[in-house]
Amino acid sequence: MSQLRVRKAVIPAAGLGTRFLPATKAIPKEMIPIVDVPMIQHIVEEAVRSGIHDVILVTARHKEAIENHFDFNFELEESLDQKQKKDLAEISRSIGRLCNLISIRQKAPMGLGHAVLCAAPVVGQEPFAVLLGDDLIDSEVPCTRQLMEIYESQGASVVGVMEVPQDQVSKYGIVGGRTLRPGLIEVDQLVEKPSPELAPSRYAIPGRYVLSHRIFECLQNTKPGKGGEIQLTDGLQLLARVERLLAYEFEGTRYDTGDRLGLIDATLAYALKRPELAPGVQELLRKHLRGS
Repeated sequence: MSQLRVRKAVIPAAGLGTRFLPATKAIPKEMIPIVDVPMIQHIVEEAVRSGIHDVILVTARHKEAIENHFDFNFELEESLDQKQKKDLAEISRSIGRLCNLISIRQKAPMGLGHAVLCAAPVVGQEPFAVLLGDDLIDSEVPCTRQLMEIYESQGASVVGVMEVPQDQVSKYGIVGGRTLRPGLIEVDQLVEKPSPELAPSRYAIPGRYVLSHRIFECLQNTKPGKGGEIQLTDGLQLLARVERLLAYEFEGTRYDTGDRLGLIDATLAYALKRPELAPGVQELLRKHLRGS
């Protein structure tokens, strides 16, 4: 495998977000905030902190708000400057400087694998990261950076995994294979949402990948499954047959922000990390617990 440096990240963001209706009737679910920062900004910032500057956003119709968020807003920033609110103006401008955002449309809802495949013309023959917007991972070393280091040292595509309880395996793509060392597996099997008795392990893929460009060929050869969708897990199964595929148990706390309780969990955790908010949040929690 080529040892090109990982310079690009793909973030699929074309879903309808129906689990968050009515909030997502008019705004993309990716713009729902964790405290005051949209979920999608947390994901982009992870890519940037990992050393990636080119971020390929795979969107759909009515997702323009995401693109606008990562652009400059001259009227807002000029108004804040005139009101001597320089700190707020800089917050807005800094988002516009975060990365080189490249937007691609997924013109039909054909699955996660198809969304990744839409990025092929921009990625080209390079390795790249994939970050799913429903998975917020809080870690000292960004999760994507951890996977990039495995890719660079092992010369193989790698998926991030976490160990889940046996009764939770049916919610995830699950990997199986040979343990090379604690936390690192050479993958020979991937199963999408298996029943507990058929799961090859309890190692689940929550939404972080660093992949070689050969995944595109595999996805092109992946037959659509239920609902006519092309699944990334099926493409990865093909990839594991043509080159090495590793799974790495990343360090960090993962929040499922595609779930309402997961979103609340992440919001509380991130609010409690902020010194200006933590005391007030703790008091609110005590108040509500007293009244329960």
